[in-house]
Amino acid sequence: MKQIKLITLAIVLNSSFSSFSQEENTPLGALITDRPDATESPSTIPVGYIQVETGAFYESFEENNIKNDTYTFNTTLVRLGLLDNLELRLGWDFVEHKINGFDNISSGFNPLLLGAKIAISEEKGCFPEIGFLGHLYLPFTAGKDYKPETTGVDFRFSFAHTLSENSSLSYNLGAQWGDDSPEAAYVYTIAYGLGLTAKLSAYAELYGDLPENNKANHLWDAGLTYLISDNVQLDATVGSSITKGQDILLSGGVSFRLPTKKH
Repeated sequence: MKQIKLITLAIVLNSSFSSFSQEENTPLGALITDRPDATESPSTIPVGYIQVETGAFYESFEENNIKNDTYTFNTTLVRLGLLDNLELRLGWDFVEHKINGFDNISSGFNPLLLGAKIAISEEKGCFPEIGFLGHLYLPFTAGKDYKPETTGVDFRFSFAHTLSENSSLSYNLGAQWGDDSPEAAYVYTIAYGLGLTAKLSAYAELYGDLPENNKANHLWDAGLTYLISDNVQLDATVGSSITKGQDILLSGGVSFRLPTKKH
């Protein structure tokens, strides 16, 4: 879906990009990100721009007096606008997992994410904005502790409704195959977003997956985003699972947008 440093990481990362907040706002408006929630937006990156969304999160789960701690660093997603309705997506992160009371610690890179997003239609009245995303997870790019034998795949349709000037509803439906299992897990998300001020927004979300031959997993999270400028955004999130599997999730990050050439 605790170490205070993971929440403050967004502020530390932001210091590297503080110069962006001094730039004149682009006519593109505020950037739309695919973090910090699990719900992907249907919007694509404008042609000639690159958007980087990065951060870290911590999650823990205790069962039978055994506590599992997972730290995921550098949760970086790079999005590049190729066409008016098409973006290229690259993602990679580094994971460290430890079980309290045991000496062995597993760590390494997860498989590299390679994919694309297509903007299908704009919002018209009660008809939502729609997008489609698909990704491959390449096993040869992963560390030995996280290297699967087969390529993972996922896809989802993304939908977004404007409810009012300051609120929106977004949701995803899709499926994923991974962890060397032929079993499909059907994925859902639904998120409500509310603009509190011109720069500060909040969201609340339900999400999960329904494996074909296993019990469903349902989780929730909520968080805040803060626009330093139209091109730089900070975020912070807290969450947990409704079913078993996650006691706490804490996350923090930063997203920024840059032109790939002088405009």
